[in-house]
Amino acid sequence: MVTRRGIDFCPTIGGAEVFVPNKTVVVGFNGERRQVDSGTTVTQFLHSYFGELPRDILAALVNRRMVMLDFPLRGLHVELEAVRSNTREGEAVARRTASLLLLEATRELYPEVRLVVGQSLGGGYFYRWLADRAPSEQEVASILRRMEELGAEDRPFVRQVMTLEQAEATFRAQGQESKLQLLATHRGSTVPVVSCGEVVDIVHGPVAPSAGRVRGFSLVPYEDGVLLRFPRNGDAAHLPPLLPQPRLFAAYRETRRWNEVLGVAHVGSLNRLCLSGEIAEVIRIAEGFHEKKIAEIADRIASCRDRVRLVLVAGPSSSGTTTFIRRLGIQLRVNGIRPVGLSLDNFFVDREQTPMGPDGKPDYEALEALDLPLFNSGLADLLRGEEVELPRYDFTLGRRVARDRWARHYLAHDQVLLVEGIHGLNPRLTEAVPNEMKFRIFISALTQLTLDDHNRIFTSDSRLLRRIVRDRLFRSHPATRTLEMWGSVRRGEARGIFPFQEGADAMFNSALVYEPAVLKVFAERFLLEVPREHPAYTEAYRLLKFLAWFVPVFQDDVPSTSILREFIGGSPFES
Repeated sequence: MVTRRGIDFCPTIGGAEVFVPNKTVVVGFNGERRQVDSGTTVTQFLHSYFGELPRDILAALVNRRMVMLDFPLRGLHVELEAVRSNTREGEAVARRTASLLLLEATRELYPEVRLVVGQSLGGGYFYRWLADRAPSEQEVASILRRMEELGAEDRPFVRQVMTLEQAEATFRAQGQESKLQLLATHRGSTVPVVSCGEVVDIVHGPVAPSAGRVRGFSLVPYEDGVLLRFPRNGDAAHLPPLLPQPRLFAAYRETRRWNEVLGVAHVGSLNRLCLSGEIAEVIRIAEGFHEKKIAEIADRIASCRDRVRLVLVAGPSSSGTTTFIRRLGIQLRVNGIRPVGLSLDNFFVDREQTPMGPDGKPDYEALEALDLPLFNSGLADLLRGEEVELPRYDFTLGRRVARDRWARHYLAHDQVLLVEGIHGLNPRLTEAVPNEMKFRIFISALTQLTLDDHNRIFTSDSRLLRRIVRDRLFRSHPATRTLEMWGSVRRGEARGIFPFQEGADAMFNSALVYEPAVLKVFAERFLLEVPREHPAYTEAYRLLKFLAWFVPVFQDDVPSTSILREFIGGSPFES
């Protein structure tokens, strides 16, 4: 046997060399290096390190890839990190685990009921209850008790690899048509699956090794289904308050109806339409739904034009706000209303007055980063019909320009002010303006597309993919930078936008059911640029695995006025 560069080779009888796997592997963990036998699982390694596997470790990162704890460690050297329940990655594992428990408990108690996962709502996941009756409180309570019993017995989750044909036979026997359609375009010859009792699911991400490691969840009746709720930050003792979200739920339900009209319930059905050539018609109808909704919002504003003079638009990053506002402006003009844009950027305080965030850095997304008194006084004067001077901000200097360079504004009787910004729905932004003079719009990409009946797509992933593509194409920002910033962006949204979304007079869902198939063409290329040693690789790898389920669609059939064009280019609204 010959060793070269740490790899063993053994000559065959014919003289050709064959690779012999290393017998040991060096594991880097918590700043230490340990040598273990090749094939040692993550669980076995952690047992040897801690003595007993800590209860809050749910999964692991091996060379920055998320894996289950039964993953075998192989190779010359691996970097290992524990994924704990109080991290964002750990929360995702816990949610996926609890979801499988829900499916198994429901199957055991009510096999005639079909649960179909829907949107994220109220700190949990909404499931449609498809049966000849709505769920009763007693039925929901019995399912929750069974889930807790499964946790008490610490039922294990079993991962295995099936051939594609075995997986298809398994799901066919269970009547899982959505999973069969998803596998119809699967490129591999094998399929990783995980089971909890009789329930078998495709592995779309790690689950905990056993049911007892996930605690603190709850199950409650909600509308015509059930809501599986989760604790935050791994704190099993506290569930977030369940606040009513009727407007958000209605927006989700409307989008689901759109998808039903299009015949796209999940990724498998979308892929089928892509391959059949029917996707062009799907694109046209999906865009038609958007145009109709924008026209309806404009009509609502026009119906109260005698009192509404201020239209406020707010939404999280990459919602498509720029295109939405332009298209709304066209529809308002159809109604005889001329929109006048007013930029919040001109009302920033001088840079040295910017409030500091918890990290000690200037917090430009804080409401106090704006000169609220000046903004409100200007609004009040404009809405009284006065001509006013409003500031201009010099971002190079970090302060307002001299007052003699301010812009003069006047609002005619057939005009409305259109203000867009992260704080648009916050009442403090426009506290000088009576509520009856405002019309508030919340916009976000609230996808209702699912991978299959039991695996949802993170709503924020749609926006993240949009931003990765746009940043790389038009801002020369690599995917690494976008991924690094995303956590901070999301924290700002959670603080400045989402708490006020139910106060909106109208909600616009900018998600397009076909868009992941178009974004894949761009995003895969950009995500592959992320180096494996970069901290952002974990997220890039997850997104690449997600995109692998989609049949790609070229952008040719995407209309130039589509919100998607804001991110892939070709929009007539680009400034």
